[in-house]
Amino acid sequence: MLRIAMIGIAGVLLALQVKALKPEYGIYLCLAVSLLVFLQMTDLLGMILAGLQTVQESLPLQAGYFKILLKIIGITYIAEFASDLCKDAGYATIAGQIQMFGKLSVLAAGIPVLTALLKTIRGFLS
Repeated sequence: MLRIAMIGIAGVLLALQVKALKPEYGIYLCLAVSLLVFLQMTDLLGMILAGLQTVQESLPLQAGYFKILLKIIGITYIAEFASDLCKDAGYATIAGQIQMFGKLSVLAAGIPVLTALLKTIRGFLS
């Protein structure tokens, strides 16, 4: 974590210096630092996926629900990442649209789970 924090702080300080000369280069530098941090997260994501698969194997869940959960998590992280980059670049309107699309995508991905939940509830009530 310390390494990532130092990369982020160094990137921001460098971007502030570059931004005074060429504002567009500051945005590119922030994008590069963000991608570097994201690539560093892939190791952690691998460990998290392995842990989630262990949990999925120990619980009586259908594999389809587990895939939907992973898809929803991925959608939220990607939407947050893209939205934050747009906000940093000064395009709050586009960031808002990305957030809205991300929310709708989560809702669309979760419909099969909602449908199964409603069927289960209907089975209990019958």
